[in-house]
Amino acid sequence: MDLRQVERLAQQGEGLTIEFKKKAAHPEKIVREIIALANTKGGYLLLGVDDDGTVSGHKYIEEEIYALDKAIQEMISPPIQVITFKLEVSQKKGVAIYEVPRSKDRPHYLWENNRKKAFIRVEDKSIQASREMWQILKRQQWNSDIVFKYGRKEEILVKALEQKQSITLQEYMKLAKIPVYMASKTLVKLVLANVLEVIPKEYGDVFVMKSPH
Repeated sequence: MDLRQVERLAQQGEGLTIEFKKKAAHPEKIVREIIALANTKGGYLLLGVDDDGTVSGHKYIEEEIYALDKAIQEMISPPIQVITFKLEVSQKKGVAIYEVPRSKDRPHYLWENNRKKAFIRVEDKSIQASREMWQILKRQQWNSDIVFKYGRKEEILVKALEQKQSITLQEYMKLAKIPVYMASKTLVKLVLANVLEVIPKEYGDVFVMKSPH
């Protein structure tokens, strides 16, 4: 990758597959972005790029790379294999490009406050994955057919979605009058069976009927 390619990436702006960081002052926070990219569609983390997309570089890019590499190796489980490029912007400044593949080992997570936390990418933000999203990411890797019975709780869900287009876990649980674990299990199963689609949100996922196209 050369500087022109980096500038083209930066011109696209931050989004689902691109994240900018001016520096790695808090590498423990930047690993969340790496995790989110790997858990979603993969992409690029550009270190030494301003929020507005200016490829200004960083004077101590070697130290920045060292700090971030250390955090990636020590904090992320299971490990993520990233490809790193370092380029000179000027005689005194450089940028680093972290190419993050969409991982086959997802969900990746880190330990924070004695809890496992996975992150996913939503538009230009990295947010914590819900319990349902975690299960979907995990079980999507199995590539096995999902079989389910169409019973009362599934019927209630489908009728609700015919009326209001989308539903949250809490709304479904109250509507079907079932425990949260059962509502969660049903929604996850129907996403995996390609009946529903999950739209991750920062304040609670939304579930909609899967489009036939």
